[in-house]
Amino acid sequence: MGACISKVEDASGVDIDGDGMAGSKRALPTRSLAALLQSTNVTSSQADYRGAGDNFDDGAAIPLSSCTGNKRSLFIGINYIGHSTGVLRGCINDVNNLKEFVVDKFGFPTSSDSMRVLLDDGSGDGMPTKAMILEGMRWLVEGAQNGDSLFFHYSGHGTHQKDVSPDKDEHDGQDEALCPSDYPTAGLIVDDDLHAILVAGLPEGVRLTAIVDACHSGSVFDLPYSYGVSDGGDVQETDNRAVALQAAMAAGMAVINGNMAFGVQKGMEALQALQGGSDGGGGDNPDADENAIQIRSTVADVIQFSGCRDSQTSADANIGGEATGAMSWAFRTAFDQGGAGQSYVALLTRIRTLLQQKYSQVPQMSSGRKLNLSTIEFKM
Repeated sequence: MGACISKVEDASGVDIDGDGMAGSKRALPTRSLAALLQSTNVTSSQADYRGAGDNFDDGAAIPLSSCTGNKRSLFIGINYIGHSTGVLRGCINDVNNLKEFVVDKFGFPTSSDSMRVLLDDGSGDGMPTKAMILEGMRWLVEGAQNGDSLFFHYSGHGTHQKDVSPDKDEHDGQDEALCPSDYPTAGLIVDDDLHAILVAGLPEGVRLTAIVDACHSGSVFDLPYSYGVSDGGDVQETDNRAVALQAAMAAGMAVINGNMAFGVQKGMEALQALQGGSDGGGGDNPDADENAIQIRSTVADVIQFSGCRDSQTSADANIGGEATGAMSWAFRTAFDQGGAGQSYVALLTRIRTLLQQKYSQVPQMSSGRKLNLSTIEFKM
């Protein structure tokens, strides 16, 4: 339990156990558990510690991208042609349909210096191998400047893999991952890679819009703010950093009060929330490497749509006589229903309504910093 608390302290900068240290660093007096309890008017009897984390810098004051600069896009569609198992039917269709969408609706250029398409039927600009996807991701963000709009679309298999050093950051010992066409020999592309290449280095004023139509993809970009739509149509925003701090504070108070079992439970919730995912199915890995636990925010406008929660699968469907990924179809259909000018939340709500008519998967949206997505117009 002590190791678990130390790791959450390192990530949050809060002295939870009262030893004067925030993990490996000396804590400021204002960042002690006692000070935070006092500043948020929280008592030790309040198990949810509401108000904790309200003073996080959420990036809300950073100007939005104008999306009037260069436009660049990367499309990846993998049907796993030639594989003995796991063959899909709709992923290449998804890419062709989304490519037409971004060109017609948002004016993305199709020249080779502005658009790359990786398809495993040989009809694109290259095969969607691990090496080619990683190269394409680096190309997508290279030289991005204020005002630029980037688009990333992946349709294929998603999965979990064991979280291995040096990025042991997942509370359940699993990384969310994408499956390139050569994954049996080359391996997977994990969420840490996606965040490090596509998100971490983007400058202010750049917008990256990502659509990931894959299983287990809810938090595959490891972003701190997540949005979901309930069965009743309510949109719920979660700041996973604040959730982590609240759980960490509860863990520290439980340890102080001698309730070790409750402390372990809350400590694990804190580790989970720090990875940008409110869903993941429990876990028992309190010894995750503290060096990899990060609060992964960004100054750029990074907005990810995913086909399902981390614990769910995303359907390879047949709609209107065409093989298609359910999420890719719902995204295009929802935009057409709401038209230009609709907000991100309105778009997500329409996607949810379309999918819940036939599919159990719950679409997710996440962002790298706090954005008022109920009023911001969807644009790229």
